[in-house]
Amino acid sequence: MDMPAVTVVITSFNREKYIAASIQSVLGSTFSDFELLVLDDASTDGTVEEARRCADRDRRVRVVVNERNLGQFGNRNRAIDLVTTPLLKYHDSDDVMYPHCLETMARILLDEPSAGFAMSAGRAWSGGPCPMALSPQMAYAREYLGSGMFAGGPAVALFRTDVLRKLGGFPNRGVASDYCFWLKACAVTSVVLVPADLFWYRVHGGQEFQSEKAARDYAIGQGESWRALHAPECPLHGPLLDLAKRNCAYLLLKLTWRDLKAGRLALARLRLRSSGFSAVDLIRYPPRRARDPLAGTPLTEDGEYCVPEWLQHPDVG
Repeated sequence: MDMPAVTVVITSFNREKYIAASIQSVLGSTFSDFELLVLDDASTDGTVEEARRCADRDRRVRVVVNERNLGQFGNRNRAIDLVTTPLLKYHDSDDVMYPHCLETMARILLDEPSAGFAMSAGRAWSGGPCPMALSPQMAYAREYLGSGMFAGGPAVALFRTDVLRKLGGFPNRGVASDYCFWLKACAVTSVVLVPADLFWYRVHGGQEFQSEKAARDYAIGQGESWRALHAPECPLHGPLLDLAKRNCAYLLLKLTWRDLKAGRLALARLRLRSSGFSAVDLIRYPPRRARDPLAGTPLTEDGEYCVPEWLQHPDVG
């Protein structure tokens, strides 16, 4: 049997209520060249039983259960070691993948060999039609000078498996691990943006990001954004870097002030301490909010949107 092109990875923990719908949504994909790995993180409810029932009905489904709980991103990193296909797509165990998701992402990524991964979003990307191939400098410009692109979880991306391995997987930063990963990955790896709204993100009370610990993780993650602009691998330089630092300083201070007004003194201290932001930085980079929706957008020499190749053949059809 030939190796599939894509492994879809569902990492699960106590998702008995949602796991079957999540699995079935993947199995309904119009793109058929995939396998589905359900990697359970030692669930204590009926998640594994539900997943195995799905596997009994469809041979494309494989269920692996960890001997001990590794945590959300520890489990995602373990999946990288288990995947042998060229492409890897995470899908959350409480979300629903739309039928055209894999086909859309795989076609675009395979047509853009310079990109290490493809990214979708919950709403349309600003700056023109997809696909948009971004260099590290363009990705950072979009994040720090434009409308942003690092807020999504791992399920927004389709990865080249070897690239994800070289990047070392996800750092251990709690629920902010994905944001910190994008900071690291997009500084050194090109990415292609694909059309948005390829899956449905379910919101419910059992999600980790709603906890008090998550608030601390996010505070540290936001601080990491300032540190990323001072790292040797930062792809921004000159005036663009200076403006990015001023924008970042503005957001850091805005969030810190919000914490202080709400009486979250420890959270405000954590945010600033983790970033290394100082009074000297405040003078050197006066906070400024300057955002351009076209920042990080591929443009032609005369400043027009880059039109994808599939729109450049009016004689077709």
